[in-house]
Amino acid sequence: MSGKQHEALRDQKMTLLNNLLKGVSRMQLIAMITMLIDHIGLLFFPGEMAWRIIGRIAFPIYAYALVQGYTHTSNFKKYALRLLLIAVLSQIPYQIVVNEGGLNVVATLLGAVLVLRMLDSVKPGPLSALLIAGCCIVMEVLPFDYGAYGLLLVLIFKYARSTQILLMHLLLNLVYLLSYGWVVQMVSILPTLVIVFGPQLWKAMEARRVPAWVWRSFYPAHLAILAVIVYMAGTG
Repeated sequence: MSGKQHEALRDQKMTLLNNLLKGVSRMQLIAMITMLIDHIGLLFFPGEMAWRIIGRIAFPIYAYALVQGYTHTSNFKKYALRLLLIAVLSQIPYQIVVNEGGLNVVATLLGAVLVLRMLDSVKPGPLSALLIAGCCIVMEVLPFDYGAYGLLLVLIFKYARSTQILLMHLLLNLVYLLSYGWVVQMVSILPTLVIVFGPQLWKAMEARRVPAWVWRSFYPAHLAILAVIVYMAGTG
């Protein structure tokens, strides 16, 4: 392959990566908005299911963004430490707003990315299956937000390809529907449909990216604001 061909191939890869990052950024905005709607509904409109249905859109986008971040990061240690910091900052507001006895969703994402790192160090087979099963149990027992479901969805986005992603996510939702009655969670298939079949949609949307500080601070910041509102309402 000539030097010009190498350069053309490199430019093609950079273009694909830039398009991917733009698409993820646009989805991040959707994830933040739908998560905020979900938590507002949980706090102030607990009897109205529409808020929670909209909120189911958020987590698959976070899971997909996590996989892309893990795949393309140049410094895994810094990436994991950022997740740890966000998880720590979010925990107390999360316990006030969402679940006083659980670990927040960023802790789930941190656990999932550590599992991805461990899986990269072992060959596919019985050992990796035992590792996944053990981590699923840990996430259910502690409990992490979304539990084993959250980890399995991240693994689907990491290792499945094309329509396999959609089929495996649908199967995962059906298992949880039959096992735990997660009817509302079926809506979470919608962002996966877009991820699999809608790359063209990102070209039609604005190219403006969500600032990194907004993306990283949104989860703890919005939980903290909601926690303050809950506290003021309780003391008023």
